[in-house]
Amino acid sequence: MTEFETAQKRAEELRGLLNYHSRLYYEQDAPEIEDYEYDRLLRELEGLEAAYPMLATADSPTQRIGGRAGEQFAPVTHTVVMESLQDGFSEEEVRDFDRRVRETAPDAQYVVEPKIDGLSVSLEYENGLFVRGSTRGDGQVGEDITQNLRTIHTIPLRIREPLPFLEVRGEVYMPRESFLKLTEQQELREEKPFKNPRNAAAGSLRQKDPRVTASRGLSIFVFNIQQIEGKELSGHQESLDYLKSLGFTTIPFYSRYDTVEAALGEIRRIGEIRGTLPFDIDGAVVKVDRFTQREALGRTSKFPKWALAYKYPPEEKQTKLLDIEINVGRTGVLTPTAVLEPVLLAGSTVSRATLHNEDMIREKDIRLGDTVIVRKAGDIIPEVLSVVSHRPGSRPYEMPKTCPSCGAPVHREEGEAALRCNNAECPAQLMRVLIHFCSRDAMDIEGLGPAVVELLVGQGLVRTPADLYRLRVEEVEPLERMGRKSAENLVAAIVRSKQNDVARLIFALGIRHIGQKAAKLLALRFGTMEALAAASMEEMESIDGFGAVMAESAASFFALPQTTDLLEQLRACGVNMRSLERPQGDLLAGKTFVLTGTLPTLTRAQASSLIEKNGGKVASSVSKKTSFVLAGEEAGSKLTKANSLGIPVLTEAQLLKMLNE
Repeated sequence: MTEFETAQKRAEELRGLLNYHSRLYYEQDAPEIEDYEYDRLLRELEGLEAAYPMLATADSPTQRIGGRAGEQFAPVTHTVVMESLQDGFSEEEVRDFDRRVRETAPDAQYVVEPKIDGLSVSLEYENGLFVRGSTRGDGQVGEDITQNLRTIHTIPLRIREPLPFLEVRGEVYMPRESFLKLTEQQELREEKPFKNPRNAAAGSLRQKDPRVTASRGLSIFVFNIQQIEGKELSGHQESLDYLKSLGFTTIPFYSRYDTVEAALGEIRRIGEIRGTLPFDIDGAVVKVDRFTQREALGRTSKFPKWALAYKYPPEEKQTKLLDIEINVGRTGVLTPTAVLEPVLLAGSTVSRATLHNEDMIREKDIRLGDTVIVRKAGDIIPEVLSVVSHRPGSRPYEMPKTCPSCGAPVHREEGEAALRCNNAECPAQLMRVLIHFCSRDAMDIEGLGPAVVELLVGQGLVRTPADLYRLRVEEVEPLERMGRKSAENLVAAIVRSKQNDVARLIFALGIRHIGQKAAKLLALRFGTMEALAAASMEEMESIDGFGAVMAESAASFFALPQTTDLLEQLRACGVNMRSLERPQGDLLAGKTFVLTGTLPTLTRAQASSLIEKNGGKVASSVSKKTSFVLAGEEAGSKLTKANSLGIPVLTEAQLLKMLNE
């Protein structure tokens, strides 16, 4: 293979890798690699395309600014392109940047500021009022997320001077404290937690419901004026000071320097303190201050020539692995944690680090007493990167066969990396179990949210779901934020939940792989909890629409003695154990429906129940097997796909007429 052919093959590999990781980062908010690793891959591709210009393609990642605009929000065309910045990875690259700048602007001054790791947005103001906000998208076309941005309290809805028009650029971010609270809540709800604050911020801004965005504790730092009418400004530092006077929260600290060495000193200082900041940064930005000099310097097809983003490499240190602790998470997953000799890393002392799971320990051959390299993933979560050396006489580490919290056997399901305890009464899982048990789609106990559950557990009043049904008003009344009336309402809501259909109870038990639909199928097939608990895996698997994985999970759950004990307690407390629903007929037998949009009078749950009671099935996605799509207002991609496949589309009125006939 010639040198050119080798370069060509590598360029193709890099383009594929970069496009894949770009989609994960920009469009799904679920990256698999660190920003620094992505930037290194991009730099390698840029080098190949520079050495062999014929390798450069129009759709190369080197020709893009960011991700494409999403489809769930209206597109916004940016009058002023929201450019990305050229990256630098060494001090010498910063000096090279300075040499290029001074060829055009010999007396240039630089403003150095931290590079916030969040989601870049544009904010537009007319006559002093906030009128529109959008994401960067690909730099030219972004997404209109005005309503979501209005929920961020650090974005002023009216600025202090009624300028005819102002467009500013800022970075929406999630403070570390908000991020840790959010991931804790996600774990309690058995949701996949965000990997880092940047992805949490991006995912929160792209919510269809602004109330979700409002609950996420987002904030913003404004760092640039894109367009302005009614005010003349000569430089970047002056513009940041002016934005601050208008009521914007600007970049928290910024300074102007006459020389590149002074600017490098500030870059080093920011690098030293970044671990102590309450928000994430992934670098420092060096910008030419005067706007006239920026105009003279110009820009490339991708970057302005008057700015450089210095990227800090992930800091890595050697230390000794003293022990491995096994923690049982709220979802029953056994997570190994490394106990380390304390080491200073990215601004803080680290003595513990995640080991993720059993596979990671085996792949890296991590053993007690090893000398290991640790780093902070995304500058937040310490992790063991690799093993430097084993302690003499050490042996491969083995994960426990039983749960350290309750002693029940642990299981590893096919296709999963995690060991899991499925005991419903495991103390380590109590909070998660109770929150799910009380949730709206499960037993629907009004007033029993996470905060109240935490109070009940903390006071020792509740140790299992059955304990909820033994609560007395006198026990609840003294709790914080309670009182007599609230306590009476809560106990009354718990009593009402006893009458729920057994399908709700099955779902409330939190059986792995058993969602609402599967719980309803089990309730309809077996009729009572007793019959279900005695059913074999084969009987469950024979249910139409019930898979082998679900059947195995349910059968294993009901085989546990702890499950039997819990069900006996719930039965003794008077909780209903029978199915209250039966199919009203087979009018829709053999028909599969997909629901999309908002219906005029029925909720989606009511429509689904109506279809299922008449023998039909409700699926989540459109395929050639779909019989009908039931569509309401603001129907999305499912309606589009139905039309492309020629699948009949019904309105609510047409469905009701079909059932009446």
